[in-house]
Amino acid sequence: MSKPFAAASWMRVPVLLAAFSAGASSGQPNDRRMPSADQASVGSRFDPEAATRSYLAKLAPDQKARSDAYFEGGYWLTLWSFLYAAPILVLLLVTGWSARLRGWAEQRVRFRPIQTIIYWAGYSVVTTVLVFPLTVYRRFFREHVYGLSNQTFGAWLGDFAKEFVVALIFGAILIPFLYGAVRRIGQSWWIWGTAISIVFLAFYLLVYPVAIAPLFNKYTRITDERIRNPILRMARANGIEAQEIYQVDASRQSKRISANVSGFLGTQRISLNDNLLTRTSLPEIQAVMGHEMGHYMLNHVEKALMFYALYFAAAFGWVNWAFHQAHRRWGEKWGVRGIGDTAGFPLALLVGMIFSFVTSPLVRSFVRVQEYEADIFGLNAARQPDGFAEVTLKLSEYRKLDPGPLEEWIFYDHPSGRVRIYTAMRWKAENMLQ
Repeated sequence: MSKPFAAASWMRVPVLLAAFSAGASSGQPNDRRMPSADQASVGSRFDPEAATRSYLAKLAPDQKARSDAYFEGGYWLTLWSFLYAAPILVLLLVTGWSARLRGWAEQRVRFRPIQTIIYWAGYSVVTTVLVFPLTVYRRFFREHVYGLSNQTFGAWLGDFAKEFVVALIFGAILIPFLYGAVRRIGQSWWIWGTAISIVFLAFYLLVYPVAIAPLFNKYTRITDERIRNPILRMARANGIEAQEIYQVDASRQSKRISANVSGFLGTQRISLNDNLLTRTSLPEIQAVMGHEMGHYMLNHVEKALMFYALYFAAAFGWVNWAFHQAHRRWGEKWGVRGIGDTAGFPLALLVGMIFSFVTSPLVRSFVRVQEYEADIFGLNAARQPDGFAEVTLKLSEYRKLDPGPLEEWIFYDHPSGRVRIYTAMRWKAENMLQ
């Protein structure tokens, strides 16, 4: 998925995706049933914990070391990204660059929303250029080092340019509304800012599958009845009037396999990528799609909007307080007139980033709970516990499978591999082996 708020990462909202990586197999899915993790344990002696250990033992030591290194490196990248971006925002303030850009926009036009858009465009270009070295390392070179990317640098740069344009357009819609609320309403702007942001988020979710996702990948209807029919039967059996399942050509970018439910209010689309089709068995595909149907049937998008309404209210309330504290001390020196002045945008973004950094475990925990709920739904819908466990095991290409409890709470926005495999084996013990 593209990242529409690259310049304002604290306002980025994770779209609920279920990503599943797999090892290479034949070009067509295998429709045989997945073998049990421990056939000797079938029957009354079946032990979910032992079966979980059996699955985890399939991961070779070098694969585990590589997986752990990649995922744990992400912890440090989160910190370095914050420490890299924060001084840039401070620099824009202390050098007076932000105030000069605001002044330049005011000299060109008198209509304040257009002034805000001009400021946003200039800010986006400058910060994107300054952050570009870290972006290239994080999203291109590192992905190639760990064997997760299929893109040439030129292809990656093309997608990055599209992302920048999308961010520019959506920011040009959102930012003027937020600053308009600040200027007209005053101290209670953060309440209206929350409402504006939630409406904007719902709008983004509405248009994403129709207008944004096709900019980066080609979506085609799956016509192979061996794949399509079982998935549609499962959907109808669970009250989903699905008519089509879509395939995404994600292999042009990545080796990861994934599936997702995207959209809102009639634009929902269940999609799986071509890596999932070519690198996994049919039971694994059914397990993944059962999980994705869980997000839809459990109304996770609507619940996420309610969660983020509370989260945005807390974030904007913090920004309002922290901005005024900093402005009283340094605002005149920086040429920032107040919180309604676009010249103060780097300061608002900086204090917002601090809030996001500190509260990120809370957001991840909310998403992780929804993912666990979808896991349970998917197991009941697809009835493929071993397929689910096999797919989860293959997350080892890019996700550490067996973290400590505190590590999982802080850094994981999905249940850990151990938890997911154990959940599948517990389901198996209770439903299929009695």
